[in-house]
Amino acid sequence: MTIDITAAYSKYKFLGYEFLIWLWFIMENDPSLLAAPDQGVHAVHISHRMALENPTMDRMERITSKGDPANFDTGMLSLQQGAFITEMGMVFKGDGHEWRFTLKGENLSVSNLKTPPTAPIQTSEDLESAVLEKAYLLEQIMTAVDRMFQVFIKQRISVDWPQRIVPEITRWIESFRK
Repeated sequence: MTIDITAAYSKYKFLGYEFLIWLWFIMENDPSLLAAPDQGVHAVHISHRMALENPTMDRMERITSKGDPANFDTGMLSLQQGAFITEMGMVFKGDGHEWRFTLKGENLSVSNLKTPPTAPIQTSEDLESAVLEKAYLLEQIMTAVDRMFQVFIKQRISVDWPQRIVPEITRWIESFRK
């Protein structure tokens, strides 16, 4: 059996968009589900930017919500109108460190990653240590994103998804009124 990668990509990319909506919902309603203190992640939240797309009759409308992370009114209104989140600015905090990045729904790629600073480089040995430390910091964030996606997928394939979780997310979206 041959798998057409392009067809599979197109068929399942909706999962990334669902993941970002679920992620926002969980951050607002049960953030402890995302924390992984054993992996160094103690808090996860949206940073200053969210991008959404809303398919209309003849085109794809793109919406960008920027500003105060606690006030994504435009994003919520867009979800109510059938939009999906395509990109979400994220902040992970843990063990005295902070990572900032953009998570893209289409393929779950990480971009604009800003890791915590490494120690200053003064010698060639410091350079090697800094590279190893940077690689460790990158691995931590990728592991954290993978873990969150695993939590999502476990919920997504459970019987709770259509019976409890989707209705909860729908009520959460519909409850926003401005």
